[in-house]
Amino acid sequence: MSLRDVGFFLRGRLNRAANRVLNRGTRAHAETPTPLSEVLGGPRTPLALSCLLTARDNAAREAAVASWLGARGVPFTRHRFATFEGRGDNYIVDVGSGDRTLVLVAHHDAVPASPGANDNAASVAILLTLLERLAAAPPSRLRVRLLFPACEELGYLGSRAYVRDAALDRIAGVLSLELCGMGDTLAIWDAGTETPFLRTVRGAFENVGRRADETYHVVGRIPVFGSDHRAFAAAGIPAYGLTVVPAAEADALRAFVFNPMKSAFRAVKRRPVPFATYHTTRDALATLDGGALDAVVQALEAVVEEAARS
Repeated sequence: MSLRDVGFFLRGRLNRAANRVLNRGTRAHAETPTPLSEVLGGPRTPLALSCLLTARDNAAREAAVASWLGARGVPFTRHRFATFEGRGDNYIVDVGSGDRTLVLVAHHDAVPASPGANDNAASVAILLTLLERLAAAPPSRLRVRLLFPACEELGYLGSRAYVRDAALDRIAGVLSLELCGMGDTLAIWDAGTETPFLRTVRGAFENVGRRADETYHVVGRIPVFGSDHRAFAAAGIPAYGLTVVPAAEADALRAFVFNPMKSAFRAVKRRPVPFATYHTTRDALATLDGGALDAVVQALEAVVEEAARS
């Protein structure tokens, strides 16, 4: 146990307390989980696959990912961890071959009492869709590792445990998907300095017609909000968060995430999308935009293609 781990433990507990305050007086979510058999036998779009996790508790969400991979015959590795902070199962799927690895991450847990559709069932669904497409035509000069960690809501505990145990020397870069179910504009964040991997991501976005500072944005380190990529960044690996936001909310979002103390007081009345439902009982399946999910799949396919050429 390190002081850093203790800090994450305390921050996780403070975050949960803050969520209880923000959700005080709201009704418990009434969303019913879609039966697993219906999801496994239903459409394979990202929006449909968001039903795999939405409205389930974290134990059921964890089991559902393993069930989907098993039902599809996808070979995967289970990385089990247990610390004083918590325990869970991370799932790892590798596609393609090569001496460099691109890691794409989507955590499968949610905060208690939230349906967890945008945070983070949508992102898991995006990676499952991407997995099927990559499996049909695996890259030959790049290994793509899809990581589905547990306990992101506890200071990205699952990813920290994975980073402690895994070989990291051949990782070219990491993207962690967060809040990817609403909006029309991509945001790469915690990207304070230029790296070859960041240039790869920029190039990929531009290859699919996105324009810098218009339909995609690159922003520096965000003060309070974090995600799984930070576990990799702490190990010296170029790693960034990937989020989808509405262009109309861009200015409000910048003010919200870069002025956390001021935003904390304003948040009681109004938070910009996608934070309007973030960590709340309103994070429901009906709030997701299928077009946003499809756009992220397209962007990630372009990132894989560009990284394979680099």
